[in-house]
Amino acid sequence: MRDSTRSIINDSKPASMVDHNLVPELSFEGLLVEKRPAKRRDGSVAEGLYNMWITLNNPAQYNSYTTEMVKGVILAFRAASCARDVNAVVFTGAGDKAFCTGGNTKEYAEYYAGNPQEYRQYMRLFNDMVSAMLGCDKPVICRVNGMRIGGGQEIGMAADYSVAQDLANFGQAGPKHGSAAIGGATDFLPVMIGCEQAMVSGTLCEPFSAHKAYRLGIVSQIVPALKVDGKFVANPMAVTDKMLDEYGRIVHGEFKTGDEAKAAKALIKQGEVDLSLLDEAVETLCAKLIETFPECMTKSLEELRKPKLEAWNRNKENSRAWLALNMMNEARTGFRAFNEGNREVGREIDFVALRQALAEATPWTPELIESLMPGKEG
Repeated sequence: MRDSTRSIINDSKPASMVDHNLVPELSFEGLLVEKRPAKRRDGSVAEGLYNMWITLNNPAQYNSYTTEMVKGVILAFRAASCARDVNAVVFTGAGDKAFCTGGNTKEYAEYYAGNPQEYRQYMRLFNDMVSAMLGCDKPVICRVNGMRIGGGQEIGMAADYSVAQDLANFGQAGPKHGSAAIGGATDFLPVMIGCEQAMVSGTLCEPFSAHKAYRLGIVSQIVPALKVDGKFVANPMAVTDKMLDEYGRIVHGEFKTGDEAKAAKALIKQGEVDLSLLDEAVETLCAKLIETFPECMTKSLEELRKPKLEAWNRNKENSRAWLALNMMNEARTGFRAFNEGNREVGREIDFVALRQALAEATPWTPELIESLMPGKEG
């Protein structure tokens, strides 16, 4: 810092500063909140300035968020927004398997299923979490360290920037597991990638690669994460060496199939995951953001967020009410199936049997739900 600037600060700063935080400490089970020194573009530390890292710390359950974690995220984004010394917020997950796979299915299945009045209150917290991100005075970067699926995709899209390691998969899970992607995806996806691709993602629930996410515009940057024999290589599961097939269809970023997919899986097993390039890319972006006027940055964020924010505010309360009521039938069934299923029997109900039952006006009884669970005899 220049001596003249330091002198002005010392002469004019207030004797004490008002604390605008709601709680004094940010300590929550399943969440890490820390300030990391901010850096300039040349790598030097900008003394007294920081980037706030908010990390979902539940890797054993793919960083799915519990009720307590959601509370923590709300307050952490509020704290980051109020912090005078914070340049940017980095929102990420622990480990290298997942950024977040959505709500904690165990908690959903064992507590909220069949309790619409409780889930309605939970969804108030979820909505506040998304709103806290969209209302943060600081730029928000989603550091996509692994899978970003379901509710994880929704909260990730609420960020201003997404920087991803290219082994990460993206997508929605709602209609496959008893819900609808109305925690943000149905608001954000049409704005970000267009109505047709949004329809594909939100209804078919087929995961797609980081390379495809980059092509569609859901992430602003991707970096390799797989190291084989000490050298970074692109995600071998995705097509990265050509844009079109022989019929002119876009194949770049699509998953490989057949023998190519088998060879790709074998190559992944040979290598190791290294997220150093991801961290470097995130730090570089933070460094670019620090060299701007802070109030002009905040106003730019407010304006550029408007398409997402307007769609979100228009729908979030209706979505909350529907999701609560849905806990009495399809969500109650789908979350139980995911929680109680496994690799051997699967994690999805017998959808055809359900549709056949409903075609004959069969009520949603506990017996019907039980008969649809994975592993039940036909």
